[in-house]
Amino acid sequence: MGGFSELIKNFDKTRDYVREFFIYGFKVRGDFDRKSARTYDDEKRRVESWLGDYLRYATTERGKQAAITLNSARIAENPLCRALESRSFTDNDIRLHFLLLDLLADGQSHSIRSLTEALATAYGAVFEEQTVRGKLREYAAEGLLLTERDGKIIRYRLTPQTPERLFSAIPALADAVRFFACLPEFGFVGHTLLKAAGLSNDVFLMKHNYIVHILEDEILLHLTDAIAGARMVNLHYLNRRSQPMECTIVPLKIHASAQTGRRYLIGYLPESGRLLSFRLDYIRRVKDGGACENFAEYRAIYERNKERCFGVSFGSSRSDKKSVRITMRIDTAREPHILERLQREKRTGQVTHEGGMLYTYTVTAFDPNEMMQWVKTYIGRIVAITGAPEQESRFRRDVERMHRMYRSEEGDNGAVQ
Repeated sequence: MGGFSELIKNFDKTRDYVREFFIYGFKVRGDFDRKSARTYDDEKRRVESWLGDYLRYATTERGKQAAITLNSARIAENPLCRALESRSFTDNDIRLHFLLLDLLADGQSHSIRSLTEALATAYGAVFEEQTVRGKLREYAAEGLLLTERDGKIIRYRLTPQTPERLFSAIPALADAVRFFACLPEFGFVGHTLLKAAGLSNDVFLMKHNYIVHILEDEILLHLTDAIAGARMVNLHYLNRRSQPMECTIVPLKIHASAQTGRRYLIGYLPESGRLLSFRLDYIRRVKDGGACENFAEYRAIYERNKERCFGVSFGSSRSDKKSVRITMRIDTAREPHILERLQREKRTGQVTHEGGMLYTYTVTAFDPNEMMQWVKTYIGRIVAITGAPEQESRFRRDVERMHRMYRSEEGDNGAVQ
């Protein structure tokens, strides 16, 4: 019977588990139906070893719930980085790692054959040339080694550009990496560079620090590579009902929500001629789908349509656009910041002064529903919503429901309880 190990082979499974059980925090042990209860216990112990200081437990009617509880604006380093540092390895992997780096520490270039022979003579470690070649190619792809061609022979040597040397040569670089390690775009890269140099972030804190983004960095890297190379990708993702789906799509852009922090892939689906959006945390795997000859044409379609996209929805068809007018009463003498915020956050809409304290925000969008959460932040100042009957009715229902929830009891002189 195999024993428990904190190391993992398949990060996809761990990412889903961390997200569903410890970030969203709404699942309990009984909801884990993929494998046995022991698998749940093993996954739970791994997460506890990485995030023990940030876990909180609550007992509910459905069972014991565990969730990550922290103020992300108060942490200097993302604790979820530990999950990405837990990859498993074989005995040969770890032996070759240290022995090869020891042989290459002289700074000289070596051929595959010379390194294979040196492993046997210096350490008594006998490996096939093919095994050594595979490890050297892996490290060259990772940037740890440089390759040189000597006729038909390929030689390898350690790269001189190590994090320690870079930080020593450029003193201000350390603070720059500390800053970018806090950002959602590949923050794990900055974390890894700092750790390799024996440094940590003791300077910067981010107010809006979405730590869950670290779990999507590998997916994001594959997608941005495909966008830069004008290539298609094969997506394996979960739909809204958590059912596994697959499609081949042309990735065009990454959108990030300023309200929730969620990130989305915007892509073009050639078979239906539509622009679609996919939440990055719902994408499980990305595989290369080959070159896209019409990438520039699809990118132009996106550029034209994004002007009518309030969020990430491009509607059910290209002609599916609706205009919405929202009239607000804003006292610019007492609350000038409200008008400033409306101008700043209007996106593709227009703000016009109707006279007095009345201002109208007009926007044409594929999906007006996307803006309603934002519109509700101006509640108390909204005079009328026109042009979108469905959204107006929903807004009225929400206000009436909120009134019923918070209205005062009879006889309290109108005080809100």
